[in-house]
Amino acid sequence: MRLSLAVRSILIVAFFFIATLPARAASDLDLENTLYLDLKDGRVVIELFPRVAPRHLARIKELVRQKFYDGLKFHRVIDGFMAQTGDPRGDGTGGSGKKIRAEFSNIPHDRGIVSMARSSDINSADSQFFIVFENSSFLDGKYTVFGKVVEGMEYVDMIKRGYGRSGKVRNPDTILSLRVAADVK
Repeated sequence: MRLSLAVRSILIVAFFFIATLPARAASDLDLENTLYLDLKDGRVVIELFPRVAPRHLARIKELVRQKFYDGLKFHRVIDGFMAQTGDPRGDGTGGSGKKIRAEFSNIPHDRGIVSMARSSDINSADSQFFIVFENSSFLDGKYTVFGKVVEGMEYVDMIKRGYGRSGKVRNPDTILSLRVAADVK
């Protein structure tokens, strides 16, 4: 089936129009499904994906409202890959004590994606999560994506990097506070 020149022209114009639209503004977000991650360099706004990972979001928001994440370290930070946090022990071995069944999706692990950390057991995600610095397609479909940074990625980029393959960080940066936007006055 061949498309007429007029139809092709309309499709091309529509594609470029949509492709050049700005990212969704933080002010347009559903505040109940938005997190404010305060770091030493500034605020990071994370849009949550309730339809993609409802069980994970329910648990994350429960922990956020308990102020579980406040003061936790970015214990594993690998340049060009990701920054991981959410472990109360600060060494990658701890959690909140409540495992969550995997909720994999087809959302790619592009820059700014927020995803759950886990062990080799696909249903072992707990409280640890990571923010992707650069596209990491090798993670796609293997980790539960639950959000995306929509503002403040430049502050994520400033998180102190770790060393070696493990990404262990000496004197790591911490989460100053993590809040559900709807709870912030």
